[in-house]
Amino acid sequence: MRSEARQRLLDVLEACRAVGQFAQGKDFNAYQADEMLRAAVERKLEVIGEAFTKLADAEPELAEKFPEFRKIVGLRNRIIHGYDTVDDEIIWDVVENKLPALRRQVEEFLK
Repeated sequence: MRSEARQRLLDVLEACRAVGQFAQGKDFNAYQADEMLRAAVERKLEVIGEAFTKLADAEPELAEKFPEFRKIVGLRNRIIHGYDTVDDEIIWDVVENKLPALRRQVEEFLK
């Protein structure tokens, strides 16, 4: 793994950790009611998506080992370009059900 690819995976890992900390002890209602929390989570999801875009440029074969990477990039694009149509339920589902698995997968690749 090249150093640029490693850095991108570290960026993903850090963003996953941050979202986990932001969301700790929160539920969907708390997420919806807290504009700062929503903004912070969305920002970190943007970082994750951009890191995967750069990873795919640097080492496409490595990016392909993450089955959800295209969806991750798509979510980033939706948040940035379709900011007015972001569905809080989808974002919260990602936070609760997708990011923990992604975090574990990235940790395995970094070992």
